[in-house]
Amino acid sequence: MIPDRFAPVLRELEPLAARFRTAGHRLYLVGGSVRDLLVSSDRPVNDLDLTTDARPPEIKACLEGWADALWTQGERFGTIGAHKHGADGGSPRVYEITTFRAEAYTDESRKPHVEFADEIDADLSRRDFTVNAMALELTGDGSAPQLVDPFDGMNDLVNQVLRTPLGPDVSFSDDPLRMLRAARFIAGYRLEPTEQLVAAVKEMAPRLEIVSAERVRDELDKLIVVDHPADGLWFLVETGLADQFLPELPNMRLEHDPIHRHKDVLTHSIAVVENVRPPAEHPAIVSGDTPSFDFRLTRLAALFHDVGKPRTRGYQKGKGTTFHHHDAVGARMTKKRMSALRYSNDDIRDVSELVALHLRFHTYSMGWSDSAVRRYVRDAGPLLRELNVLTRCDCTTRNAKKAARLSRRMDELEARIDELAEAEELAALRPELDGNSVIAHLGVEPGRIVGEAMSFLMEIRLEEGLIGDAEIRRRLDEWYASRGIDQASSAAPARSNVTP
Repeated sequence: MIPDRFAPVLRELEPLAARFRTAGHRLYLVGGSVRDLLVSSDRPVNDLDLTTDARPPEIKACLEGWADALWTQGERFGTIGAHKHGADGGSPRVYEITTFRAEAYTDESRKPHVEFADEIDADLSRRDFTVNAMALELTGDGSAPQLVDPFDGMNDLVNQVLRTPLGPDVSFSDDPLRMLRAARFIAGYRLEPTEQLVAAVKEMAPRLEIVSAERVRDELDKLIVVDHPADGLWFLVETGLADQFLPELPNMRLEHDPIHRHKDVLTHSIAVVENVRPPAEHPAIVSGDTPSFDFRLTRLAALFHDVGKPRTRGYQKGKGTTFHHHDAVGARMTKKRMSALRYSNDDIRDVSELVALHLRFHTYSMGWSDSAVRRYVRDAGPLLRELNVLTRCDCTTRNAKKAARLSRRMDELEARIDELAEAEELAALRPELDGNSVIAHLGVEPGRIVGEAMSFLMEIRLEEGLIGDAEIRRRLDEWYASRGIDQASSAAPARSNVTP
């Protein structure tokens, strides 16, 4: 019996199914959309994956006149993509239609070798997990679509079991990335892997090296944003998968953290990742009427924030174990690892900067003066919201008084940021005069002296805020006079630090 929540999707697909039916082909809804609709009506159905006995040229023929756009980059793998706008003219739905296939990696290849199949069971047998090896027949003769479930995926979904349709060694040989994908399904669907699956991953983990860094990166991103990724992250560590692409993770397991005495560094880091909740769940963490921050980047920063501790571990008499400068060391390590995983330059810059700044809040232990707030905001720059979220989530102590104290201090800081932002436009924190104004006021040429003047003015901005045009020019005159530099020397064609 197909649940009623399938009805809207089936109505949407019927015109397409009719085209395949008329052409004498079979068409099935398959994969994640079937799984998610069986699990709950709350999970959104985005792109739709379908499979068919039709070969790619026949798929294109069936789509002609129905799809608004086609793309054929995956044609040699049997996949034709299509865009189709809804009846209301809204955003287009993405469809991928793939010929029944079996695929396998050769021992050295980073790309799968594809063979087409003629039966749906053969196609489903080569899928990653039984919960994804279910299909819904859309072109049958019966009055209602039929669920095709040759590997008992429905039962595994109900009983929260993660299994492969064939032996796990076969499945992971077909595509080693499936070992990493298992972590996402363990975390995202609360599935328990079978002993055979875990054993196969431990044995075959080194085979992940033949998978491109980009595919590994994309799978890590998918894991890091599931609701509760902890079980998946532990699976990566305990099976040896993390050693293959993120060795910094298991390395943290060996380091005792004296600040979070009840946890080692890895346990603490995974707890911080869990603490970072989606923006809609963080009304107390970010200020403003519409809380927002980059959830994925903040989760990645939480994962990496303490990776520098193993390399900086030391001992200081009277203080015990120390991790001096682990923020700076960790930022460099983060940059290197994310570069190896082919993250974008923007992602690498932002996550590394958050790692470098994650202790900045704790340097202001004497309270939040106007100057301290301005410097904190200046240092955080466009990552202010992400840094505030990370700082709050970095508190995993069981000491309720300590946690409450940190929360109050963050509340204080955010209130002070809001107050100063309203008065001083903190989001655009810069000297009260720009470089051109300095040049005109002092009557100098662009050069070193202008850069030094801008640094002087920035210090005033940070320490005192906005002091008014007349006062800032008077201070600039005093500073310039104190330099004892005549106009000729100040006009030397040195490299300028002025930003237009």
